[in-house]
Amino acid sequence: MLKVNNICKKFAGLKAVNDVSFTIKRGEIVGLIGPNGAGKTTIFNMIAATYPLTSGEIYFNDKLISKLKVSSSVCKVGIGRTFQVVKPFGGMTVLENVMVGAFNVTSNVAEAKEKAQNALKKVRLYDNKDMKANSLTVSDRKRLEVARALATEPQLLLLDEVMAGLNPTEVEEIIPLIRGICDSGTTIFMIEHIMSSIMKLSDRIIVLHHGEKLAEGTPSEVCADPKVIEAYLGGGHCA
Repeated sequence: MLKVNNICKKFAGLKAVNDVSFTIKRGEIVGLIGPNGAGKTTIFNMIAATYPLTSGEIYFNDKLISKLKVSSSVCKVGIGRTFQVVKPFGGMTVLENVMVGAFNVTSNVAEAKEKAQNALKKVRLYDNKDMKANSLTVSDRKRLEVARALATEPQLLLLDEVMAGLNPTEVEEIIPLIRGICDSGTTIFMIEHIMSSIMKLSDRIIVLHHGEKLAEGTPSEVCADPKVIEAYLGGGHCA
């Protein structure tokens, strides 16, 4: 579904991402992990056309998308995303927020409302549909962000730290929600720092370090890789 070939991103000479390649198959959940500053969100931003590539190519369903100039164009080909910092339209209702995403695929208000309601049901936020978004808890705002992305009807969903800021109970509640989204036909590529959760969810893990791909494999393979242990814990722990 997604093919990333030798992508690089420089900011004023600093290589934030350097020669990274990977693929994502339809129906997978793929985790992207690495220490802070490793380049994870930069990769998401390049896939979503928030940042132009310095070099390399990105293909989605065999079509070159790295030449697209704006994120809305990427969204229309079937890639949705969430953001680390959740910023709903606070004065609008939960339903209206999600309808914003639905207007990516329809200009009909009634149809957008129906799609938004379906997305809210998937994230178990339907009962809050008439609340103002700024009155939601952090956990519910995260769900709202996911619902708005789902309303764009993505084939591939990029989840950027959707569990950040949640307590352990809320994290455990969102794991089956993400699995259910995948089981319903949406492929997932996710960044997460809660290792127990991303290892439990992912079919494969890609590890970044200093902007380069350090390792890739199943969760058990990645956990046992000395290079990954050293990157997270330091040489002494690895030894």
